[in-house]
Amino acid sequence: MYTWLKKRTKTQLITVCLLLISCIASLIFVYHNHDFYDRTIVKVTDVTESSQEETTDEYDNKDIRVTQQITGEIRNGEEKGETIELTNTYSESLGIEYQLSAGTEIFLANDGSSISDIKRDKYLLWAAWAFLLILLAVGKSRGALSAISLAVNAIILSVSLDIYLQNGNLSLFVISGISIVIFTILSLLMATGFNEKTYTAIITTLIGTFLSLLITYIALRVTGEQGLRYEEMSFLTRNPYTVFMAGLLIGSLGAVMDVAITLSASIFEMFEKNQRTSIATLKKAGFEVGKDIMGTMTNILFFVYISGSIPMLLLYLKNESPLGFTLTMNLSLELARALAGGIGIVITIPLAIYISIFFIKRKQASLS
Repeated sequence: MYTWLKKRTKTQLITVCLLLISCIASLIFVYHNHDFYDRTIVKVTDVTESSQEETTDEYDNKDIRVTQQITGEIRNGEEKGETIELTNTYSESLGIEYQLSAGTEIFLANDGSSISDIKRDKYLLWAAWAFLLILLAVGKSRGALSAISLAVNAIILSVSLDIYLQNGNLSLFVISGISIVIFTILSLLMATGFNEKTYTAIITTLIGTFLSLLITYIALRVTGEQGLRYEEMSFLTRNPYTVFMAGLLIGSLGAVMDVAITLSASIFEMFEKNQRTSIATLKKAGFEVGKDIMGTMTNILFFVYISGSIPMLLLYLKNESPLGFTLTMNLSLELARALAGGIGIVITIPLAIYISIFFIKRKQASLS
């Protein structure tokens, strides 16, 4: 530890100290922030399981219902410090219910006698700090910029959605398109700096994302959107097609940006190590890298989109819905998103290679 401290500069030590102080201060705050909540918070002090009941539904699915007698201390409001008795019932599936234990903090519902939700802010903060510290340990200054760009993008997305909700006459697709441009430029400039590699990734990402959306749009128009089921968006008061296309645009961005920066970084790194490397060699290497990441990135997209539908798939199949109906109802939009992202990945590979080579040729010309 002493050797590590001796190797650090004064600025690095100050940064580490500030991070530790911020981490400790924020954790102390989140463990004692009950008075900042309007809803009543109760800390569970004792739990007793009073009864168990086995139930069977019309499909002969068995479940066990457990009743807990809860003793807790009110942590905020006018009744702060008082003891309260509650009854909590949950099933083994724990789908929408909670199995409580001593030390858990819960929100009371408006009736004051039932449980509304669990207070999770401290768990989220622990996860956020773990992510940030690992990012800084691995990426150092680049990791810090990546974290900042992530926060900025989250703010931009929130502002964009607020603008759309407050101005129903504006097109969500146009707002999403503008946000995509801002996301891409800020994220890549903050993550990799002002250089040809970054400019290549920005241009490639924007072209690849909008081209994949254009191809998807044409395919949907030609097929009349047959096979797409918008039932999961039935609760929306806006056009589900527009919302779907806007989500498609934002969803494709991540995969396209990843491929763009991976390829441009690889090609420029090869060139920087040996500036006499021929363009043909760089192109061949770029396509080899592209082939290697194309399959894995497409699979990642598929699993990311499909994973969110697993609970609904299980629910449909558990209730003996036909397999074809179950897949159509739950996976049509997810598969469309995965296919659109896959198209973006495939398009991005040659785009990233040829745009990288364009900037490298310019650099070679300036050096000669």
